[in-house]
Amino acid sequence: MAELTKVFLDEDEIPTHWYNITADLPTPPPPHLHPGTQQPLQAEDLAALFPAGLIEQELSTERWIEIPEKVREIYRLWRPSPLHRARRLEQALGTTARIYYKYEGESPVGSHKTNSAVPQAFYNREAGRMRLTTETGAGQWGSALAFATQIFGQSCEVWQVRSTFDSKPYRRILMETYGASVTASPSDATQAGRALRERFPDTPGSLGMAISEAIEVAASDPGASYALGSVLNHVTLHQSVIGQEAIKQLAKFGEEAPDFLFACAGGGSNLAGISFPFLRENIEGRMNVDVVACEPAAAPSLTEGEYRYDFGDSSQMTPLLKMYTLGADFVPDPVHAGGLRYHGMAPLVSHAYHEGLLRAIAVKQREAFAAGVEFARAEGIVPASESNHAIAGALRQARQAAEDGTSPVILIGVSGSGQLDLPAYAEYLSGNMLDA
Repeated sequence: MAELTKVFLDEDEIPTHWYNITADLPTPPPPHLHPGTQQPLQAEDLAALFPAGLIEQELSTERWIEIPEKVREIYRLWRPSPLHRARRLEQALGTTARIYYKYEGESPVGSHKTNSAVPQAFYNREAGRMRLTTETGAGQWGSALAFATQIFGQSCEVWQVRSTFDSKPYRRILMETYGASVTASPSDATQAGRALRERFPDTPGSLGMAISEAIEVAASDPGASYALGSVLNHVTLHQSVIGQEAIKQLAKFGEEAPDFLFACAGGGSNLAGISFPFLRENIEGRMNVDVVACEPAAAPSLTEGEYRYDFGDSSQMTPLLKMYTLGADFVPDPVHAGGLRYHGMAPLVSHAYHEGLLRAIAVKQREAFAAGVEFARAEGIVPASESNHAIAGALRQARQAAEDGTSPVILIGVSGSGQLDLPAYAEYLSGNMLDA
């Protein structure tokens, strides 16, 4: 019998519950604060932006939260996602490591973002909120929410960071294909956008700026909600299906646990999704996985930021979040990993990092794309710009294993497909890529 190359799970093995790491953290995470009173946030403080179902999840300390059957039904379009053994990559590297990757690029929009977009649209539909606004960096989250709102008959308005609005036109076309309206941010369509354009006339935009615009529009309409693709607790919760599946799939490969887990980290949803179920195993003593957050050197919130309360957006409209941050006004260089160009890190990821449950490295853009090209030539999958950072971190470790003569098990979270990132690859291959 040929050696396994990939493992799928049956559709009835899609997780029935989302995992909430808050229940198992050694110390409770700091609460979100009301920006006016500086007191812990209450459910009613979020009611203007989110439906009750998502607010309950945001503040929950329950370990397991049941996934509605309607959501699981839609998950079946792409879940469970495959776990691959990267045998050809191992051969190309000449490594003694065993490398696996969990691939989220088979979702309808080519990334992990649909794992949260579908439940967010569902809970809003249940609450009668038919207009959703959001921001997007690379366009993956905006595409996911556009897809999800189309399923539930809602409208979707996306503020896309200007640098990727200009450089990734096919992302915009994908969002519009699903029925969303897309505006480059900062724009003249909102008060926040106009103020930001006045302060920063030539800005390439940032996720913090786009968040401000989307929140302003949602807050002004009682029938609208704001939907966030990363950072908040309920988003990391929804993404936990990734890690839950990966644990089962590694067992089918005959692996007890990975020695190393690498995942890209911008706002934190992908990293949390694949790593939090493994961190639970670490906390309870069943595994000892070295979890490595791979962030862009252009926006190194974990490796260079401060751990403090900060706003999630540039116009200071969000609650105060305790997180590693570079400051709400920070505007990263316009690197191609648009989904990682965020000034802060998810509070739950930040708390886990602060408690020493995971570590972080910063990866420059050229190293990331060099790793992505090497991965594509060996495995046949062109990874998303964001995913390349995780692959780069894993390749460092695999090469070190070859030097040391060790045989670690390495798991990579490949968060999405890079088929719509080909202009970025062309820039790298031509030698013209900014090394930021």
